[in-house]
Amino acid sequence: MNDLSQSGAEIAVLGGDGFLGTHLVNALLSQGARLRVYGRNPRERYRNGTVVAVRGNFADGSALEEAVDGASLVYHLVSSTIPSTSNADPIADVQSNLIGSLHLLETMKRCGVNRIVYASSGGTVYGNPRNLPVAEDHSLDPLCSYGIVKVAVEKYLNMFSCVDGMTATVLRLSNPYGPLQRAHGAQGVISVFAHKILAGQNIEVWGDGTTVRDYIYIDDVVDAMLRAAHATHSGVYNIGSGVGHSLNRILEILADVIGKKVNVRYLPKRSFDVREIVLDVRRARAELGWQPETSLEEGIRRYCSTVADQIQTAVRLANAPIA
Repeated sequence: MNDLSQSGAEIAVLGGDGFLGTHLVNALLSQGARLRVYGRNPRERYRNGTVVAVRGNFADGSALEEAVDGASLVYHLVSSTIPSTSNADPIADVQSNLIGSLHLLETMKRCGVNRIVYASSGGTVYGNPRNLPVAEDHSLDPLCSYGIVKVAVEKYLNMFSCVDGMTATVLRLSNPYGPLQRAHGAQGVISVFAHKILAGQNIEVWGDGTTVRDYIYIDDVVDAMLRAAHATHSGVYNIGSGVGHSLNRILEILADVIGKKVNVRYLPKRSFDVREIVLDVRRARAELGWQPETSLEEGIRRYCSTVADQIQTAVRLANAPIA
């Protein structure tokens, strides 16, 4: 795989200060790429001579032209919602994520930028699948606004590809996890569970814990993103491990790796949660030359070794007497 520094052109990373974006930016910098990182509050640590931080509001399209004009490639990683919250306000989801994406595509067209890699959602766009593993040609029947908007963006990317000659590579990611993922939100169960176990806190699980998901380590996701930059034609690719694990199994592995007992409280299941999803990744293997390299057990070991000291320090500070 060629690196992305050879052309000398800049690469725009929208959402480059999030979990996925931070890892991608670091990988691109290691290849010597020149970057523009776009978001509401681009991190100051990216202002290092090879990165230009562009502050803007994706929902209204502000500063998008500054971010993409002259770029050879755009990575679109922006999302202001997550599956578990998107149904609470679908209008806001559409206004921020779908309308924002249309602002981006129109801006790219105006600036003559014709290559984009989009992070879609393999965990939500299919809904409850008819068969497993799920291939890219499966029907798209999402149960949450988050997935519906992802599908809509995919359709617009196809339109711009067919009508305007844009090369659009869609990566339907399963459930990424790894270092730097937020541990105090409603997304990223491995990160959330690991922090709670290490801190000695109780864990709450929606449903009976038998819900199955496809989890993929962040290094494998970044590898797919880098390979997608060299795609010669538009395409849609599942990016996952190709193996499903239940929430209960995740808890078993975490307890074994961390060496602590897990206290779990099971809550009523949620109607928008897909029962089971495992992605078929054969197309990405054949066309992108990509395949997942990290098993769930190895990925969890890597993650826990990275965060264990941080969590234990935080717990000690939280429990320390006030002077």
